[in-house]
Amino acid sequence: MTNQDSDPAGDSTPVRRGASYADAGVDIDAGDRAVRLFAPHAKRASRPEVLGGIGGFAGLFALKGNYREPVLASSTDGVGTKLAIAQAMDKHDTVGRDLVAMVVDDLVVCGAEPLFLQDYIAVGKVVPETVAELVKGIADGCVEAGCALLGGETAEHPGLMEDAHYDLSATGVGVVEADSVLSPDRVRPGDVVIAMGSSGLHSNGYSLARKVLLEWGHMDLGGHVEEFGRTLGEELLEPTRIYAKDCLALTAETDVRTFCHVTGGGLAENLARVIPDGLLAELDRGTWTPDPVFAMIAQRGRVERLEMERTFNMGIGMVAIVAPEDTDRALAVLTARHLNSWVLGSITKSHNGKDHAGAAALKGEHPRF
Repeated sequence: MTNQDSDPAGDSTPVRRGASYADAGVDIDAGDRAVRLFAPHAKRASRPEVLGGIGGFAGLFALKGNYREPVLASSTDGVGTKLAIAQAMDKHDTVGRDLVAMVVDDLVVCGAEPLFLQDYIAVGKVVPETVAELVKGIADGCVEAGCALLGGETAEHPGLMEDAHYDLSATGVGVVEADSVLSPDRVRPGDVVIAMGSSGLHSNGYSLARKVLLEWGHMDLGGHVEEFGRTLGEELLEPTRIYAKDCLALTAETDVRTFCHVTGGGLAENLARVIPDGLLAELDRGTWTPDPVFAMIAQRGRVERLEMERTFNMGIGMVAIVAPEDTDRALAVLTARHLNSWVLGSITKSHNGKDHAGAAALKGEHPRF
């Protein structure tokens, strides 16, 4: 937009006023207001080790405690196209929890306690209330995970993103003692594979879910779905389960060999990443029934089983591999934390020889699907 005014010397010839950042689509005042709105949320997501407050150029975190040989772990992730559901429903206070879950649940796989997280929010246009809702969700997730929200960045991208669109990413840092790092090297034949139930789709596979349910199926996000007992939009926006504290409780009380966070690629492909060469994780589909949302996607999209299992978590969000003698104790710990868990399978020697890369295989059929 061109702004015009009269010359103050009396010349009536219109003159062009200098361009401003606001003219280019970046509203610094809106950004400042967003900070004021989300500051209380960010403040409550803290830990005693955090130094200083909001507004600095860098977040400061004092690594306190009686660590013998601390190892820092880091992870970066986003939320993916689940954000399209939040934007379509104009509901922005849950996807921040998804963001935290995707980061801290990766950190805990190696046994690391999440210490802090820094977020990056890219928006087409800063709407302070929307940004505040996003940060509220992130803060909620950090509080649940026991980590601090140590800072972040909100960037306005006019001309690159549509006004109502945004994207989220974050990096988290955790700490674990060097001699307590969980890894595939700890896994042994006879170990037991324990599944931890998911809270739905979590944050993977939404491109396929949206295509099947919304584009092909023409389903209404606001419409009530009997199988879900709520609207389709509410089901699709169910936040990703944060397992960090559950996993840390498990490592404190049982002999955990390693964990596996089930994300893109599905159960078998992700679990294979933590199985050493020469071993095989044999998993039984008969031990659980996937949630109705998975059945709906499979049926309405005629999605083959292999494609479903490579795209979605199918009802299992985290897996623990534990020493066989600790199986009952592990299940008791998780049950006490109100987490649905069960024995999914076991670790055996590979049928293809010692040199065969570590793998995971599903067998059998689900009781109902």
